[in-house]
Amino acid sequence: MHYYIILEKGLVIKNTGSWYQVKTDDNRLVECKIKGNFRLKGIRSTNPIAVGDRVHILTNAEGTAFITEIEDRKNYIIRRSSNLSKQSHIIAANLDQCMLVVTVNYPETSTTFIDRFLASAEAYRVPVKLIFNKTDCYSEEEQHYLDALINLYTHIGYPCFKISALHEVGTDEVKRELEGKITLFSGHSGVGKSTLINTLLPGQHAKTGEISTAHNKGMHTTTFSEMFPVEGNGYIIDTPGIKGFGTFDMEDEEVGHYFKEIFEFSANCKYGNCTHRHEPGCAVREAVENHYISESRYASYLNILDDKEEGKYRSGY
Repeated sequence: MHYYIILEKGLVIKNTGSWYQVKTDDNRLVECKIKGNFRLKGIRSTNPIAVGDRVHILTNAEGTAFITEIEDRKNYIIRRSSNLSKQSHIIAANLDQCMLVVTVNYPETSTTFIDRFLASAEAYRVPVKLIFNKTDCYSEEEQHYLDALINLYTHIGYPCFKISALHEVGTDEVKRELEGKITLFSGHSGVGKSTLINTLLPGQHAKTGEISTAHNKGMHTTTFSEMFPVEGNGYIIDTPGIKGFGTFDMEDEEVGHYFKEIFEFSANCKYGNCTHRHEPGCAVREAVENHYISESRYASYLNILDDKEEGKYRSGY
């Protein structure tokens, strides 16, 4: 009896939990399982393989395909998988950028959530752009708050876009940013991420869901991560809406490194290992008092430190 084995390389474009869809280098789609007890060294993860991974696959005589190896990652985005969990969940790998879709209301995205996401992206060296959606829904007061947030995050160094995905206002500008890049889209359920992706990728039909009026929160519509090709040789990665964003494996003294403006001012602190909470001669607290660092960003920084001490994160953020 003759057994034959085919070895190939490819890109993981979909993860359904038990199966992975791999696009091979000759553009075939292959459903794969993981070979044996496949685990990555050094990462305690609920999913050892993520969308965006470059992998080696092996197909046996029966036609069953297995992922046998992951190529080195350029970067990845990771979050704690649940409250009190010691495991992480890798959202996606090998990203050129993230687009975090946020809403001032319907539902509200808190600055704490935005800042947690930004800090985690900084930790794993993934550039982030902020997409402020549902501009067609906001009151005058909400519009003012939106403009203040855009002013804040643009000043720190995060590009911001003001759009209405539903009415396709500002979406062309977002589309131009996708060319030639692998872009992760993330955000709370209900912020219009699927509507935006449908606008950017006509014909892909990402599922859209209703807002739960009882809590003004989105209903989950995407249940697994998936990659879609875009014009100009790029990809969008759509991910399930996330309620909370638990930062993972950050030491106390590192957290300030992932807030750009806090890191900048910390160079002038009296003590090298300053936590920017109560130490004398802290340049960061002085910068907050003098409005060089926003109070909301400083509060987010303290919030991460507090949660680390309690060993958990609050999913409401």
